[in-house]
Amino acid sequence: MEYITTLLSKNGLIFAFLITGIIIFIADYLSKKLTNHKIPGSAIAIFLGLVIAYFGGIITGGNKGIADIKEFSGFEVMGGAMFRDFTIVSTAMGVSFSVVKKTGFAGIVSLFIGVVLTFLCGAIIAISLGYTDAKSITTIGAGACTFVVGPVTGAAVGASSDVIAISIATGLVKSILVTIGTPLIAQKISLNNPSTAMIYGGLIGTTSGVAAGLAATDPKLVPYGAMTATFYTGLGCLLCPSILYMLIGLFFA
Repeated sequence: MEYITTLLSKNGLIFAFLITGIIIFIADYLSKKLTNHKIPGSAIAIFLGLVIAYFGGIITGGNKGIADIKEFSGFEVMGGAMFRDFTIVSTAMGVSFSVVKKTGFAGIVSLFIGVVLTFLCGAIIAISLGYTDAKSITTIGAGACTFVVGPVTGAAVGASSDVIAISIATGLVKSILVTIGTPLIAQKISLNNPSTAMIYGGLIGTTSGVAAGLAATDPKLVPYGAMTATFYTGLGCLLCPSILYMLIGLFFA
């Protein structure tokens, strides 16, 4: 056992990737067997990760969560800012600008409207939960945009770890609701062509939720909705910890 512990500690990051891969495999299996892909595997994986982090915090005293356990120390690097920022950049690099131009002015406007309105909804939720400081309100508001924008904003403005966790949970709930709700409202809002799919992705934003919801509606629409949803995440990471944070600061200390 001592040899195994030493081996896992020396190869912590590799072991962290292995555990994450197992979690994703289980999440995809549960998504297929229990929900018929109505809830995306990524959302289930994030939920399982939050549960593991919660119990890890209880076991270790809540300092670095599961990373405080010697064998799982690699999660400190894997869950750090470096991999987070790399993920955001690599996702954005996969988008073709020439295709984005076809969205037109409406697509650009939908991005700004989507980020601002969703942020305001999240901020109202934060205030209703009893938060009165600008850092917490901004972080939870950003989490309502996506579960990526929330932690990025929280780290930028210096929010507490529990508030960042709430922002991630808020984005996760949104992703699940969008996944389930998209095929139900698609016909009513004429979500049946690439243009409306792009605008929809810009307004809603959560890439995993939009992609899964459009896949259940019409698989051909997925790339278009996911494209603007990807830019939504990038725009949220720019606006939430800067302009929107300053605006919240005018009303809350």
